[in-house]
Amino acid sequence: MALKDAAYDVDNALTREGYKGMSFENAFGGALSFMRRTYTKDLTGVDLAVTGVPFDQAVTHRPGTRMGPRAIREASALQPCDPPYGWDINPLTDFSVADYGDLAFDYADIPKFPQALTDHITGILDAGAGALCLGGDHYISFPILRAYAAKFGPLSLLQFDAHSDTWSDDDMSRVDHGTMFYKAVKEGLIVPERSVQVGIRTVCEEDLGVNVIDAREVYEQGVAATVAKIKSILGDHQTYITFDIDCLDPAFAPGTGTPVSGGLSSAQALHMLRDLDGVNMVGGDVVEVSPPYDVGMATAVAGAHVAMELMCLYCATLKRQSSQS
Repeated sequence: MALKDAAYDVDNALTREGYKGMSFENAFGGALSFMRRTYTKDLTGVDLAVTGVPFDQAVTHRPGTRMGPRAIREASALQPCDPPYGWDINPLTDFSVADYGDLAFDYADIPKFPQALTDHITGILDAGAGALCLGGDHYISFPILRAYAAKFGPLSLLQFDAHSDTWSDDDMSRVDHGTMFYKAVKEGLIVPERSVQVGIRTVCEEDLGVNVIDAREVYEQGVAATVAKIKSILGDHQTYITFDIDCLDPAFAPGTGTPVSGGLSSAQALHMLRDLDGVNMVGGDVVEVSPPYDVGMATAVAGAHVAMELMCLYCATLKRQSSQS
């Protein structure tokens, strides 16, 4: 039946009734939303809103991540015809997931961007949905965390990254994708001792008390031990998960602004995300996918798969909370 559906299913992002269901339209055609989810600005009854943040004016090296949300959506088109591998839940059929479109902002008025993004995420949270953001450079996590902390209080941060992004910067008005977690700690948005950075392999003198599991430790101790350590630090604390695609080695994700050799494989990252089931995830993002430097869409494909795993983690959290209530 699924194969026959491809003969007449088209533009599910626009024509689907409701927010649930698989998509069997041809992967090479149709309107592109994330996982063929329905495009909507009405979040009534929506569990998770996927939204793009096409911003890259904070980069220190190669630009292009403003094209990331579009590329991730395109790369995701092959995935919604099957349930997510390795999970006992299917967010595509069991939860209301919508594509909320992209943040609208004036690209020439950078000082107003942070508040515009915070307001955008606040609107999603006020509607009762969670947010999964597609970047964009990594600075976007800072305005997003401001919205999340306003609702939930100080959060745990689980950060997959080649860089700690905690270089000192006490000018809160500066827009920089290398200093935003320094600012997040200083503003009290995240709790450093309950936060973890995974995959780090660059030097930064400021760790601010955040727990670091560098890339070599991941390789030496393996996925299972790494996940166990992460869970022991996070506990049941409400957690925001941010995944900088440069956490992956450039062999797996060449299309990014500041690539660093010696990173995680896509297999290691996806296995870790699946095994993190049980973490109390309240939101997340995938950032730093830069299509102009990509090869064969490898980075966009990795980004789409990471975003799918984050969607599963978030929906698994909702399922646990529902069963406990």
